[in-house]
Amino acid sequence: MMAAPMAAPGSDKAPIIAWHLVMCLYGFWLPNDPRGSWSKHVGSKALYEAGGPASGGTYHRSVAARPHDHALRVAVKTVLKFPPVVLSGIQARAVGRGFAQAQQEAKYHIYACAILPNHVHIVLRCPRRSVGLTVGHLKAQATRRLHEEGISPGPPGPPGGDRSAVWGEGKWCGYLNGLELPHAIRYVEANPVKAGLPRQHWSFVEPYP
Repeated sequence: MMAAPMAAPGSDKAPIIAWHLVMCLYGFWLPNDPRGSWSKHVGSKALYEAGGPASGGTYHRSVAARPHDHALRVAVKTVLKFPPVVLSGIQARAVGRGFAQAQQEAKYHIYACAILPNHVHIVLRCPRRSVGLTVGHLKAQATRRLHEEGISPGPPGPPGGDRSAVWGEGKWCGYLNGLELPHAIRYVEANPVKAGLPRQHWSFVEPYP
């Protein structure tokens, strides 16, 4: 998936104090995206045949603007089992309410959040739990809220189930020291504006420092 312009762990001697998480909605950034991804394999035969092997690598800066075969990227998405998930404004606010629930449960210190139609940025202080558990927690509460409100944008879940595939697999995490953290906060706050959307204000976001 894409990466924001953040430093990698151990990039300097300053201690890591926060994370910049990027979570994609289903179908947004595929494992064999021609611009690159963090994925090491393509689990779908149809995706592999349409777009080739995973384009995994280690990226510490954004690859979103990297020159690539745009037509191929669009064509590969047509073989997805379901259409890509795109959040409406109402659905984005429900995702925000899910994040607020997760924040209350785990006492996350969230310094910035941008919920865009096809991906999400969050900057938060390093919690006690792992990156994987934190991302899973945030995704689960957001998905639950979408279902409780009856506005899930994802494809149907398994027979007898009550969940649908709203999120893409995986995540990207930038590790931030005290010098990088303010830059990451500004970057995330500016994301909606860059996308032509209003600036976002979420109740669960606290000021830093």
